[in-house]
Amino acid sequence: QVQLGESGGGLVQAGGSLRLSCAASGRTFSSYAMGWFRQAPGKEREFVAAIGWSGYNTYYADSVKGRFTISRDNAKNTVYLQMNSLKAEDTAVYYCAARPGYRGPQVEGYNYWGQGTQVTVSS
Repeated sequence: QVQLGESGGGLVQAGGSLRLSCAASGRTFSSYAMGWFRQAPGKEREFVAAIGWSGYNTYYADSVKGRFTISRDNAKNTVYLQMNSLKAEDTAVYYCAARPGYRGPQVEGYNYWGQGTQVTVSS
């Protein structure tokens, strides 16, 4: 079992930046593939970015490619999402997720989810 806690959300103007963090409990964080998802009002949750257990491989949704960067620090049990050039359409609740098993970046199949952090981009 792993518990995830997101932080770093807030209100930012279009074109600005935010860095989200997701801290994980447990001693096996380094074996998890980690992902970020988001859900905007009235929409389904969608994939944003993922990183494999080693941190070497990443994968992004087309909508954020070139603007967002996912990274991880296994010594701190934390995964990050650096978000630059933010747009109004990036407004959503952002969730981190974990999938055990020494996997590369995953688009789906996550077992554990955080509670989410709100990101609001004003235009």
